Amino acid sequence: MYEVEVKVPADHDAVRGALAALGVERAETVAQADTYFDAPHRDFAETDEALRVRRTAAATAAFDPAAAGETSGAVDAVLDGEDGGPGESRVTYKGPLLEAESKSREEFETGVDSGEALGEIFGRLGFEPAATVRKLRERYRVGEFTVLLDAVEDVGEYVEVETDVADEADVAAAREAAYDVLRRLGLDPADQVRTSYLGLKLDAA
Repeated sequence: MYEVEVKVPADHDAVRGALAALGVERAETVAQADTYFDAPHRDFAETDEALRVRRTAAATAAFDPAAAGETSGAVDAVLDGEDGGPGESRVTYKGPLLEAESKSREEFETGVDSGEALGEIFGRLGFEPAATVRKLRERYRVGEFTVLLDAVEDVGEYVEVETDVADEADVAAAREAAYDVLRRLGLDPADQVRTSYLGLKLDAA
């Protein structure tokens, strides 16, 4: 499976207005804590790979991301159950970027019963946690694409447009369609950022 993704910095209030004008309603809001691991046998920064354990919890229906305030406090409120429901954990491997025009990668992901236990297993095998990226994420659906409004702790506000394709040959067409979604939201694909949130967080540190 290949994830086709384009990401740009954006003011979320403006994008919410554009989505409303298109008649698109928010599907859900989630809080996520993504812990990335370094491998003992190769440098993921050099190979452009990523290994991540993600903890996610959905916000309650009454939770308003536009009025949530500080990102870290809002993420805590959802993940700790004050404003969220039961959480889940998933492990993801991301391969190197496939092209210069987007953040498209080969990706493998599956659910796990305990992200904490998996982290311990990784540690016993020599995989060390590199950093944790925490964010509040609003999900919308525009056609075949998921539009994500991400408020990332210590990084800022971004919008991602993404979809999955089965074959690498389909990546270019999906990327161009994702560009079109960005334009419909008043955003410029030329503003695209290909650096991961992990990279942006480490650069800002």
